[in-house]
Order: sequence, then C-alpha cells, then structure tokens
Amino acid sequence: MNRIALLGAGGKMGLRLTANLTGSRYDVRHVEIAERGRAALAERGISAAPMDQALEGAEAVILAVPDNRIGPIMKGLEPKLAAGTMVVMLDVAAAYAGLMPDRKDLTYFITHPCHPPIFSDEVEPLAQRDFFGGEHARQHIVCCLAQGPEQAYADGEEIARTIYKPVMRSHRCNVEQMAILEPVLSETMLGTCLTILAEATAEAVRRGVPAQAARDFILGHMRVELAIVFQEKEGAVFSDGALKAIDRAKSALFRPDWKNVFEPEAIAESVRHITALE
Repeated sequence: MNRIALLGAGGKMGLRLTANLTGSRYDVRHVEIAERGRAALAERGISAAPMDQALEGAEAVILAVPDNRIGPIMKGLEPKLAAGTMVVMLDVAAAYAGLMPDRKDLTYFITHPCHPPIFSDEVEPLAQRDFFGGEHARQHIVCCLAQGPEQAYADGEEIARTIYKPVMRSHRCNVEQMAILEPVLSETMLGTCLTILAEATAEAVRRGVPAQAARDFILGHMRVELAIVFQEKEGAVFSDGALKAIDRAKSALFRPDWKNVFEPEAIAESVRHITALE
C-alpha cells in the first residue's frame, strides 16, 4: 500500500498529518477545498489536488475531516472508490453511528492518538511542550480494523504509526472499545471532570486565593494525585484525611448512576450528537 489520498489536508489535523507523511514512503495526494487550507498547503510547497485526480489509483483514503461531515462526504465518495480501497478514519464516531457506506469490498480502518502521556521520560523542551503529539513527543495510539480482511490491519497500523509519529505502543481495539475510549472516557468523563476542575480553580480565585497560587497548587496536586490513583509511584497513597474528604465529596459531586454513560444507549446518543450536521 503506497498511494494515499488525504482529504482535509489543509485543516488543523490535516496539516499535522501532512507534515508526518512528508518524506515518508507514501505517495500522498492532498485534497483541500477551503481557501485557507489550500493557502496553508501552498506555504508548505504543496499543491492541493482535485478530488477525482487524488482518488485515481489511491489505495487508502484518509478522512481528516470533522465527524459530522464524514457521512455526507462518503456518500459522494462511494461511487468513486475502487474495490479494496482502505478508508482511514481518525475517530470512531461515523463508523459507530453506521454512517459508512455498506460496501463489503471496502476496508474501514480507525485510528486515534492517545497523546503524549503525563508520566514520561521526555527531556527535550520541545517534546515536553508537545501536548498533542505527532511532532516531537512520543505517544501511544489505538487502532481498529472495523471492516476488511485481516491482512489489511498491518497496512492500516503502518499508516497510523506514520501519521502519529513518533509512536510507542499501538493498541488494537474493536469498534465498541474505541467508542468507550472516545467519546466516553476521554470526553464525557475526562473532559467534563477537568472542565469542572478549572471552574473550581476559578471559584477559589473568586473567593480570594491569588490566581497564580491557585494554578500552581492545583496543577502540582494533580500530578501527585494522578500518580497515586494510577499507581505510578509504588507505595504512594492518599492521607487518611484526604480519603475521608474524597469519600464524603463523591456523593455530593456525582450522581450514583454516573457509570450509565458507559451503557450502549448512552454512547449511541452521544455519537449521534457528535455526528449531527446541525
């Protein structure tokens, strides 16, 4: 597998992929319809290709486009895709929502970055400030062969390791597991809790705590407490007082049925919202 059509090549995510595919073994055709995106590609010495030209002979098509555009885009692409083409998605939402064409002769591969871990041995300043990954910091990734022959997995994983490099571990998951990881674990749970944490920090400042002190205090404690709850440091535990505060606060901050967000119906509803055009 060598020839790739990259759709949305001049977008925010597309430019990251473009950078990592440049100089790789792949022959990449860059597709971008937005003027700003085409200009961004031109700044990098890359000319955007017309869709039909890019798809001609393409063995893989990467969809670096918003989740809510994948369904409409694939409706237009389906008649143009040759049998055996691999469609690479950067998120599970469209596949989980059943928005992909019912073409058994196409391969559907999904991959997503874990992003650089909080606990790492990165020492280079650029790597330490590469929060998203795909530039300087090493990261893990997750991959899924949603449809297609088993031998296609290796091809998809090689593409994934290229677009998200430098990559450490690559985890293989199925569609349902990918949906649990995102949106549930990363967005519904983590994103929500961290947003509340930022609001709580702002509330501390509103109540008189110096802003920098509040920020330094919460970020430092976040590192320590993450090390405890994820067992990063052997033997590290919460103090008795902290355990009492946690036990008392859980019922006040969280509903008893909060784990229902992991139920299939809740995941399906979340994905429907993510992929909706409005």
